[in-house]
Amino acid sequence: MSLCPVCSKPASAVAKPFCSPRCREVDLNRWFTGGYAVPAVELDDIDDESLEAAARALDDTPPQ
Repeated sequence: MSLCPVCSKPASAVAKPFCSPRCREVDLNRWFTGGYAVPAVELDDIDDESLEAAARALDDTPPQ
């Protein structure tokens, strides 16, 4: 059985993965207010050589 990510009580089928609609709304509010955030990297902070090296590593193509 999974646990509610907000309060750690057992999750309910109605509000899964949360235990209640209240915990679901608490979690949503955390996203809206910036309590949770997805990390991002600005492309301006990465130099071109690093970006090209990462692309080559993903493509598995030999450097030219």
